[in-house]
Amino acid sequence: MKKFTILTLLCAIFGIANAQENQQEITYVSDPSQGYLFNRFKDNWFITGEVGGNIYFSVGDKERKWTDRFDPAASIYVGKWFSPIIGARIGVSWLQVKGLSSVADAPGIDWRDPMVNGMYKQQFNHVGPVFDVMFNLTNWFCGYKPQRKYNFVAYAGGGGYWTYAREFSADHKESYGYKNIDDRILNFRLGVINSFNVSEQVQLSLDIRYTGLDNHPDEAGLRWNRTSHDLAAFVGVTYLFKKREWDAPIVPVCPEPENCDPLRAQLAAANNRIADLENQLAHCCEKCEVPEPEVERPPLCTIYYPINIYKLTRKDVMLLEACAGVMKDTPDKRYKLTGWADNYTGNNTINVRLRHNRVNGVAKQLKKLGVPESQLEVTIDNGNLCDLGEKYVALDRAVTIEEL
Repeated sequence: MKKFTILTLLCAIFGIANAQENQQEITYVSDPSQGYLFNRFKDNWFITGEVGGNIYFSVGDKERKWTDRFDPAASIYVGKWFSPIIGARIGVSWLQVKGLSSVADAPGIDWRDPMVNGMYKQQFNHVGPVFDVMFNLTNWFCGYKPQRKYNFVAYAGGGGYWTYAREFSADHKESYGYKNIDDRILNFRLGVINSFNVSEQVQLSLDIRYTGLDNHPDEAGLRWNRTSHDLAAFVGVTYLFKKREWDAPIVPVCPEPENCDPLRAQLAAANNRIADLENQLAHCCEKCEVPEPEVERPPLCTIYYPINIYKLTRKDVMLLEACAGVMKDTPDKRYKLTGWADNYTGNNTINVRLRHNRVNGVAKQLKKLGVPESQLEVTIDNGNLCDLGEKYVALDRAVTIEEL
């Protein structure tokens, strides 16, 4: 018993160890295909500084040589990316523009410069707050990748400018300095940024921008609020504050399952075999006829006798009266009467005589009750009726009546 218990415990321990060894571990990884999680508000901020040049287009300015209309420009911004695709920035933009005016006392005219086709050269400085909404098209169409070196960003926005210009003396041809000419104008902007990641926290960029501006007051106000245009290009440097990247949702990765194709093939073959056997069984049941089961009918009547007795008792006669009624109701049937005696007592001579006396007595009584002799077949059997042994010999001393 102890050996059996120890063997059972060893088998259980081996089975558990084997199951643990075969169990494949589930890993968890970030899945960018599920989208990206929003970072905290303090994450993904940046600051950008840029310098560049611009060329100004307004009514009448096309008379001035385009090579003489280039001017410097600069901006500084603070911004935040709210997702890998959408961001915003706010900052201050400075823009110097050059044009022409036919009004002698218009602001921004330098009397020292020669006239161009009878018009005076003008120069303005625009400075003011601006705001842009930014869209990272690379992340939008190609998916976010933290290690990507290049990103293409489009933006749209607007702001306001205060306009400043130098005021020169026509008599002395000297400058009185920059003066706010009370020209507060609105602007709207569209642009694209080509951004290059030189490190995790620093980006270099080429910003190409179109700006639409209210025209400065010129020619006694005739061009006030007319839209003028500016095209500019900037080289910028951006510093990204932590946190800079975006996290994807964590999903479980189940290990590759074992090759179950052989098992699937076996299952399919077994299912096909079962279907074939079911079809065969259905066709077989349709063709075969199930025969009626043969039921062995018991004797119509059995008369039992004490040892060495062949005379009928009153109860036996009453029983034979019922049998006679059945026989007379079925005159087309014949019945077999068999005399029995046990072979455990007496001798063969005595037992044969008892068998004849018993069966003849029954036949005589049935004839007396009106049963025709033609329905009766009288015989004896030298065997034992039940043959259950000497202990039950009383069951072997009888006369049986059976329908033929």
